[in-house]
Amino acid sequence: RDETGMPPRAPPPAAFPSLDAYYLHHLRSCSTPRHAAAVHAHVVRAHPFPSLFLRNTLLAAYCRLGGPARRLLDEMPRANAVSFNLLIDAYSRSGQADASLETFTRARHSVGVKADRFTYAAALAACSRAGRLREGKAVHALAVLEGLTGGVFVSNSLVSMYARCGDMGQARRVFDAAQERDDVSWNALVSGYVRAGAHDDMLRVFALMRRSGIGLNSFALGSVIKCCAGSDDSVRDIAAAVHGCVVKAGLDSDVFLASAMVDMYAKKGALSEAVALFKSVHDPNVVVFNAMIAGLCRDGAAVGMDVLREALCLYSEVQSQGMEPTEFTFSSVIRACNLAGDLEFGKQIHGQVIKYCFQGDDFIGSPLIDLYFNSGCMEDGFRCFRSLPKQDVVTWTAMISGCVQNELFERALTLFHELLAAGLKPDPFTISTVMNACASLAVARTGEQIQCFATKSGFGRFTAIGNSCIHMYARSGDVDAAVRRFQEMELHDVVSWSAIISSHAQHGCAREALRFFSEMVDAKVVPNEITFLGVLTACSHGGLVDEGLRYYEIMQEEYALSPTIKHCTCVVDLLGRAGRLGDAEAFIRDSIFHDEPVIWRSLLASCRIHRDMERGQLVADRIMELQPSSSASYVNLYNIYLDAGELSLASKIRDVMKERGVKKEPGLSWIELRSGVHSFVAGDKSHPESNTIYSKLAEMLSKIDKLTATDTSGTKSDDITRNEQSWMNWHSEKLAVALGLIHLPQPAPIRVMKNLRVCRDCHLAMKLISKSENREIILRDAIRFHHFRDGSCSCADYW
Repeated sequence: RDETGMPPRAPPPAAFPSLDAYYLHHLRSCSTPRHAAAVHAHVVRAHPFPSLFLRNTLLAAYCRLGGPARRLLDEMPRANAVSFNLLIDAYSRSGQADASLETFTRARHSVGVKADRFTYAAALAACSRAGRLREGKAVHALAVLEGLTGGVFVSNSLVSMYARCGDMGQARRVFDAAQERDDVSWNALVSGYVRAGAHDDMLRVFALMRRSGIGLNSFALGSVIKCCAGSDDSVRDIAAAVHGCVVKAGLDSDVFLASAMVDMYAKKGALSEAVALFKSVHDPNVVVFNAMIAGLCRDGAAVGMDVLREALCLYSEVQSQGMEPTEFTFSSVIRACNLAGDLEFGKQIHGQVIKYCFQGDDFIGSPLIDLYFNSGCMEDGFRCFRSLPKQDVVTWTAMISGCVQNELFERALTLFHELLAAGLKPDPFTISTVMNACASLAVARTGEQIQCFATKSGFGRFTAIGNSCIHMYARSGDVDAAVRRFQEMELHDVVSWSAIISSHAQHGCAREALRFFSEMVDAKVVPNEITFLGVLTACSHGGLVDEGLRYYEIMQEEYALSPTIKHCTCVVDLLGRAGRLGDAEAFIRDSIFHDEPVIWRSLLASCRIHRDMERGQLVADRIMELQPSSSASYVNLYNIYLDAGELSLASKIRDVMKERGVKKEPGLSWIELRSGVHSFVAGDKSHPESNTIYSKLAEMLSKIDKLTATDTSGTKSDDITRNEQSWMNWHSEKLAVALGLIHLPQPAPIRVMKNLRVCRDCHLAMKLISKSENREIILRDAIRFHHFRDGSCSCADYW
């Protein structure tokens, strides 16, 4: 025997009538390209006159297993249509449309070769897979010239090609002109309409198919079920009718259709029907289980914890029945763990993922990252990300979204830059998420760069991108830019209107916010809870008590929206601003949120503004009872005593904080300049320009002193003791403003962000600095935006 393992030039065994039959037997058993090449080598050496059939079989083996099929065709002394058809189809299946069409052209011009219906069908399949509509039309024209379009085989290929290329009008014309049709013809047209989202046309064709007496099969019914699952509520009732067709056709035991129908009912929110159907399946396989698990956790907010637990139990049943879970099983179960907040069960599923060697699957990686990030396990999430052999855009987006969710905004921006450096193209959701990080950091310059990138990438027209831009500009203190972006958008959805209303509300532009709300109603866009939160915030910041209470009633009576804790807090703030502290307290006690600390904190802030020390003490005691570890109530009560001149009581509050181990969150302010983002804490001297900053701050304070010495408007503070004044002069927002005055040109406003509520001394200082320096200062604190111009603030000294 030679190196190929076969006897050289030996006659075939007696069991084979000829050498062709002998080699055909070996070719049929080939499972690798190496085996096919070994047979080929032996044919060349030992078979002087191989038949065309043998050569075509060898060509088919190369096309199936991989090998020099093109070279073999070129070396064949004689070829026929079958030879070219094999290569055209092989190129088409491997995604090489150009090579496939080139071989088709060669077949048409080869001497002695007559292109048949299979040749044209293979060429049309290549156009279909690659979406080459123009080339597909050319092949169609050639088929007409050859007289091949009358046959059902070519006409079906034409319908499929036009449908896959998105030209359903031409697909329907070819279908209607066909001389004969079979079930493949109908299936191709139905699936084409499903793929195009033309649900009404699909249903009409399906009804016509039934009237024509065409027998239903699982493929046609699967396409119809998919259409019903992906459509809106207008065809929800048809789902049951299609289910009836499945039963009448005797295909209700088909697991493929069963899984599709479970998915259909779940997507329609008909979980009871989905569960009943699932239980009726005689022997469900893992695909049916996957559909049921995915259906149960499709909308965690709507289905509730019990249903999510049922999804987790189904996974246990998959294991108990000895089924091998797939990547879709794990993806759905991890999502159920995520929605249920069951980290421990999720970790066990993660172990199963590793056991079944799915740890490198991108489809599972993103849900795992979401699970760990939503549970606050950041390092575990990063480890999952790094363990993936290939990070696609979905996994990068999951990482960025997790960082934003956990307030790691700078890390989110870093990941976005790494994504770009890796040569990946972000999708609109990625960009929208990064824009939200820019909004939280209030880095407008970086946000503008990302907006430009989105525009260059062709995403600028997406509504989600526009909404994120509005939010980013508003949170960065540039409400005018937010309005311009809103006006540039082609389509405004409820998020767009809510964003622009909330933007004006946070900036104290109450009347503008209400004007946008009126325009929203006129545009027939139905407001949601977020919209009314913006409206109530606008009324609160603008002191529009009667309007705010009216909108609070409209929200419940006209739009049937239930107030959340945020809505009720706005009402308390609204009443407190107007000095109606008794009404505000009564509103809290009558509310279902009377045990929530945040709503009491709003009343406590009003007590300080209106100097109601007695009520403030009672409210502070209530907050400390509900949330003893929060520093906000202690600080507010301390300030109330300090404002009232009760220094001994204020000192006791500090002592209580020390005894209980309550620490005040440190104040942090930052400003974005051309050189980057610069952050400060009180008394910070770590900045490279620290000496220059403090010199500028001293100059600013000197101007303030001269201004207040001649000011008779009553703006001078009487509430700050000299012992505290020195430290307050070094508060972080003042340092940030000093740096802004050093580097920003005269016309540019100074935008500073702070993580806490601005203190009264700094608020007064900002008013005076805006007047003495003749500069606009925009300060965003934890409550709202303050626009300081010519010695006054947009909040009217109520915040």
